[in-house]
Amino acid sequence: MSRIGKMRVELPKGVTMTLKGTHVEIKGPLGILSRDMPSHVEVKQEGGKIAVDRLNETRQARANHGLARSLVQNMVIGVSTGYTRVLVIEGVGYRAEANGQMLSFNVGHSNPKPYELPKGISVVLEDRGAKLTLKGIDKEEIGRVCAQIRAIRPPEPYKGKGIRLQGERVRRKVGKAGVG
Repeated sequence: MSRIGKMRVELPKGVTMTLKGTHVEIKGPLGILSRDMPSHVEVKQEGGKIAVDRLNETRQARANHGLARSLVQNMVIGVSTGYTRVLVIEGVGYRAEANGQMLSFNVGHSNPKPYELPKGISVVLEDRGAKLTLKGIDKEEIGRVCAQIRAIRPPEPYKGKGIRLQGERVRRKVGKAGVG
């Protein structure tokens, strides 16, 4: 039995769940998230908790059991409290500018690199454009957006310049042996 899969998901106050076959929809104060669950698992509501059980003991059912429970948990957290990720831009003159849902990155390229934020993701710029705080209700979407922004200028190992997640450790290398 999956240790993660057999745990129940608590529904906070103000969060409701509706089921239509394998389609799960969760509504909360921050919005609505919906997703189709794998066909090998069954999602049901037991009072104020959500239970995810597998329908058979096949290898695929065992693999999807914990996944389905984690997906439901992420949806519940997203609609109740939301997710936040912080990106830090390091480098002299490196910064970001926001114009509505459009971001512009000046990170050492000859021209600013534009990036359009998808619906449901908001950004707050701090520290003169060197710190971006992304907020949203979908954990998967926030992670994808962070990865795409980081790919504009990944941190380099010699001086550490680039875009990184807050708390991300960049392995530093020494420069040339003759310098210094």
